[in-house]
Amino acid sequence: MKKRMFATMLAVVTMAAAFTGCSAESAKKASEAQGTTAAAQTEAASSKEETTAEAAGSEAQKELKTVSIQIDGSAVPYYSPLYLAQEKGYFAEEGLNVEFYYAAAADIVKNVAAGNVEFGFPNADAVIAARAQGIPVKVVHTTYQEGLGAIIFGTESGIQSPADLKGKKVAVTSLGSANYFQLQAAMEAEGLTVDDVQVEIVGTGAILTALTEGQVDAIVFSKLRTIELNNSGYPAGEIVCDQFLPSFGNVVVAGDELTKNDPDTVDGFCRALNKAIEYIIDGHTEEAVDMSIEKYAPTFAEKRDVVVEILNDVFIKTLWQSDYTDANGIGASNPEKWQALIESSKEIGNIDEAFEASELLYSPAQ
Repeated sequence: MKKRMFATMLAVVTMAAAFTGCSAESAKKASEAQGTTAAAQTEAASSKEETTAEAAGSEAQKELKTVSIQIDGSAVPYYSPLYLAQEKGYFAEEGLNVEFYYAAAADIVKNVAAGNVEFGFPNADAVIAARAQGIPVKVVHTTYQEGLGAIIFGTESGIQSPADLKGKKVAVTSLGSANYFQLQAAMEAEGLTVDDVQVEIVGTGAILTALTEGQVDAIVFSKLRTIELNNSGYPAGEIVCDQFLPSFGNVVVAGDELTKNDPDTVDGFCRALNKAIEYIIDGHTEEAVDMSIEKYAPTFAEKRDVVVEILNDVFIKTLWQSDYTDANGIGASNPEKWQALIESSKEIGNIDEAFEASELLYSPAQ
């Protein structure tokens, strides 16, 4: 009897254990199923959010107006404000996406006037020459407040003023270049003429070598090269030409039609450019140079430190800022100085007839 009762109890315990095991297994499977479902739901939600974000980003990109700017020469880190405005999103804040192209200054002005590109960044002399020929463009941003031209020479040459160039060989890139007119103005300031020097025509790629190897006594070229020469081991001095022929270096231009029909685009472009210039001035030169070299001008990698020095010593101190910009803001156009340049351009034969600066300068919409 006791054995039968024990057997019965054992059977009951075994069945209970079996049921318990089945219940635990079922609970485990149920839990796992719930976890899988939750994970799937989370992943789906995440995927949906990413898709929505991508769609929103794509939609935002579609809403940007793509415009182009043609820049004088080739991609160099000295154009860092333009590149920075694109990379930092300053143009995007104004509803713009900007594409960069490059060409010679005279071609840039023609392309802008024809509407092939919305903006151009040529030198001021080319802009004045174009406007004098009736090409419909306006200066919308005087980016460089003075010219880049300089008479550059070796410090041991004995040259201290333009008068010391008399009888010497002086190289320019062409007889129609801004630098030739700057040489002409410098000599006239000393009571001499350009005929008192031996003018040599040397291409852009060879003009520095012509100086350092003694083929010429001086060159009239960009003052940015003076710092480059000194850093390369050639002791160079300079006489800045802006004192003889006031100019503006590179400026932003737009066609008359764009300034008339779409001033919002013009003003937005200029605001973004100003923001980039001010960002660099506020202590971000190295960041701007590094970004420009990495993304736009990789051939300048070995000159990185020199470029930083040039931006700090030349662009920030003398090109982007002036007494006029202190009072009127970065990029402001001084009508009196522009008028003086127009008059001087006629006097030296760069243009046939002078015109009013007001015909050339754009006034931002209020």
